[in-house]
Amino acid sequence: MSHRVRILSVASELPPRVRTSEELEALVAECSPGFRVRRGVIESMTGIRTRRVADDHVQCSDLAAGAARSALAEAGLSPLDISLLIFASAGQDLVEPATAHIIQEKLGTGCPVFDVKNACNSFLNGLELAESLILSGAYDTILVVTGEVSSRAIKLCVRDAEEFRRCFPAYTMGDAGAACVVARSDDQRGIFYRAFASRSEHWKLATVPCGGSMHPRGDQFTFLQGDGPRLRQTFADLGPGIFQQMLSDADKRPEDFGRIFVHQVCASYHEELLSSIGVTADRVEATVGEYGNLAAASLPVAFSLAQSRGAVGPGDRVMWVGMASGISIGVLMMDL
Repeated sequence: MSHRVRILSVASELPPRVRTSEELEALVAECSPGFRVRRGVIESMTGIRTRRVADDHVQCSDLAAGAARSALAEAGLSPLDISLLIFASAGQDLVEPATAHIIQEKLGTGCPVFDVKNACNSFLNGLELAESLILSGAYDTILVVTGEVSSRAIKLCVRDAEEFRRCFPAYTMGDAGAACVVARSDDQRGIFYRAFASRSEHWKLATVPCGGSMHPRGDQFTFLQGDGPRLRQTFADLGPGIFQQMLSDADKRPEDFGRIFVHQVCASYHEELLSSIGVTADRVEATVGEYGNLAAASLPVAFSLAQSRGAVGPGDRVMWVGMASGISIGVLMMDL
């Protein structure tokens, strides 16, 4: 019998504060006296009505630790039962040290820790790595966590329409944390297929430049900026073919899955993507309208929300589909 690794529990942490797209436009207008924001433009362009926003004192590690506590409780485990902690996120508390250390202090685990980063696919890559490390025998129970405070990468003060366009991808962002406990399966439940693909020549289409050797200093580099239309078109051109090849390699069809979780950036692109890959909307947990783009927390938060209302549970076959700037595309298939 082949061995599998399964998710024992999934939990999310959503900040209580809700910000509407209308409120976000008002903030931009207040900070940008030389630029007139067209009323309703953010919601009409993105389909995002609201998003969650963390308070100023809340860090990525706080959201990750909060979700982790809930995931441990759901799995019936204590922090000391965890043999490895992986922080897998687009965001981070600091450039140095790894945010996983800060989470460990807040959570009370006592194990090796490290960070994994691949933009919005960070969490999927964290699960991929956790599966491999468990199957290798290096660790037995791994906690994969994420915390995104992407609202701090939003540029509110813009000079003109061109800067507003360049910063527009950030206006989709929302804040959230999520966590999964992962362990070896004692039956045939668990992850049975995973695949990732990258097209790295497109890395310049969406960036947060600050904190590295290119731009170590300067507030102007702390904001998410990019070419939203080109990024969207690139995914539209490349994504369906890569996804269909992954399905073919796994010998599966969309109809084989009771629930499909897809990373969501904005409503219109989400609908186009589902149509192009042959997935019907009723199989997908829709989150973007209420929560916005949650970066690496998007997929586990969607799963947690579906699980909490009984839309997914033991015995279901599910697929997670990730997309990230860089660009990368990833798929994870599992039996719950």
